[in-house]
Amino acid sequence: MIRRLKIAAALLLALAVPAAADAVRVIDGDTIIHQGQTIRIMGLDAPEIHPRCTAEALLAAQARARLAELLADGFTVERHGQDRYGRVLAVVRTARGLDVAHVLISEGLARRYDGRGPREPWC
Repeated sequence: MIRRLKIAAALLLALAVPAAADAVRVIDGDTIIHQGQTIRIMGLDAPEIHPRCTAEALLAAQARARLAELLADGFTVERHGQDRYGRVLAVVRTARGLDVAHVLISEGLARRYDGRGPREPWC
């Protein structure tokens, strides 16, 4: 019984972790580093910082800057396991509760992506 309670408490703590904006490094529009962990934001695919074409490079820079702006006032991380590269998969929300994936997609800076299958090229 005590073991179950400890597991339940650990799961609750792991699901929604508030974070200070100064403790995050934005890698690109769908990846951040927080508390030493690489976090892949679920639900989207953003252009790569090391692109195949100029158009992708410009959009990647915009997506990265916008994500940093969204996280500037703090954010929460809802962990949902790991991907095949060992990154934490998570839903990331702004301090006001906005899902950053939805914001980036709605602003045309990312596309919906469920983690399965090939991604569409940006070029």
